[in-house]
Amino acid sequence: MVMNAAQFNAVIFDLDGVLVESEHLWEENWARHSAASDYAWLPADTATVQGMSVPEWSGYMAERIGRGTPPDIAASVIDGMIAALHGGRVELLPGSRAMVEAAADRAPIAVASSAPRRLIEAVLEVVGLRPRFAACVSSEEVPRGKPSPDVYLEAARRIGVAPELCAAVEDSSNGLRAAGAAGMTVIAIPSPIYPPHPDALALCAKIAASPDDVRHFLIERLPVRGDRVMG
Repeated sequence: MVMNAAQFNAVIFDLDGVLVESEHLWEENWARHSAASDYAWLPADTATVQGMSVPEWSGYMAERIGRGTPPDIAASVIDGMIAALHGGRVELLPGSRAMVEAAADRAPIAVASSAPRRLIEAVLEVVGLRPRFAACVSSEEVPRGKPSPDVYLEAARRIGVAPELCAAVEDSSNGLRAAGAAGMTVIAIPSPIYPPHPDALALCAKIAASPDDVRHFLIERLPVRGDRVMG
């Protein structure tokens, strides 16, 4: 069912592919670690693990590769992502800063990401957006990763807004499914490299062409601070 609230009280953003250009770096690091263990990482593997929590994707990799423990695999991949960040390879998507700032000026906002907490915090600090977010939640902090709704439900809980009065901005199939399962108004910025499946796009109230497109959609529907939708 498509959630299409006329107005909502909060916005919850995914990180990779919505705020920053980094999904290709995840694939690069998954493939790098796999190659070091003589496993050829496939596009199908990327599609499988996108949206998974750290324990989930590292467990998947350990099973596919046939060697190494999930914690060691996770540490290797995440260290590679941190190195990419400090090497200047993680950049804000064009228009994402204005999108975040416009939403934060009107309502509480949060991040709900499959990235580990230390990477979420590091990325937001480097790009200068951390103070704008009332909460940041990693799927490693909840029982199940995307497409389960856990990370979105926890983000809504932390900012004190009912899920049905939240909008969620996502790019991937599993992220869109997670936001839809949480009962939120789902907004997609489809990834051109990893396009969402039709069933996931069918959950969306808005399929946006860019962060600027999302910003205009949000401005029209977010209340002035203090003038909250009752639900």
